[in-house]
Amino acid sequence: MALWRLYYHLVWATKDRRDLITLAMEDNLFGYIIGKSVALGGIVHAINGTENHVHLVASIPPKISISAFVKGIKGASSHNINKGPIPYEHTFRWQGGYGVFSLGQKQLPYTIAYVQNQKEHHRNDSTIPVLERIDQEDDGPTPWQPNRSNRE
Repeated sequence: MALWRLYYHLVWATKDRRDLITLAMEDNLFGYIIGKSVALGGIVHAINGTENHVHLVASIPPKISISAFVKGIKGASSHNINKGPIPYEHTFRWQGGYGVFSLGQKQLPYTIAYVQNQKEHHRNDSTIPVLERIDQEDDGPTPWQPNRSNRE
């Protein structure tokens, strides 16, 4: 068995950033994502989100690519919502892309706290913009050094 310490902050959004994730479905959705992550060999450190996107802090084993890991989770979780035992009034779909940020062990506690407080960050406009994106534009501050303007 290989030794590995790989930490990632992943973020992905609902199709067209529509508000499809209700509070009533969060526990089921997040629980399913955690279960699928573990089934793929991952370790989940934190999960949270808002009505239109999910943040996941996870360790992904080197035997699976990041893209395969995310694809497996997104595909299985949308299928679970659409075909699962709990009726859902809309067709649930994830947007095609995702954002991924690699972390060192020293950034892990800060990132876990950031994800656990997602709703508060969005409510208080204290998000770190680059960590909320799922596209390639990356000209903001270093993710682990938030803008002071976001904290004041």
